[in-house]
Amino acid sequence: MKAQLGRHSDTIYALLRIVVGFFFACHGAQKLFGLFGGVPAEAPAFVVYFAGSIELVCGLLIMIGLLTSWAAFLSSGTMAFAYFLAHQKDGLLPIENHGELAAVYAFVFLYIAARGSGPLAVQPD
Repeated sequence: MKAQLGRHSDTIYALLRIVVGFFFACHGAQKLFGLFGGVPAEAPAFVVYFAGSIELVCGLLIMIGLLTSWAAFLSSGTMAFAYFLAHQKDGLLPIENHGELAAVYAFVFLYIAARGSGPLAVQPD
């Protein structure tokens, strides 16, 4: 499989960055503008405005490939903070506390921060 897909790894990475950035921006739009099902009822105001702003702006930056490493690093930290703030108290493992999405986002953004924008970016590395 590596022989077939390996030659496309840069393009696949760019698609990962674009799709994950878009999904993250959608979470911000949900919190800030009530789109995609509205603001989560249990979300405190600081989460709505602070995290929602980071999600929207950094998600868009990651998606287009501008200041990618910085935006991804900030997003990774935000998702790690969200995991420990909102999920950790409900169980040890993400499968128990419904924190899988926050944990996956934190690690994917950490990878993107380390790798940079890659191809198909406004500001390629």
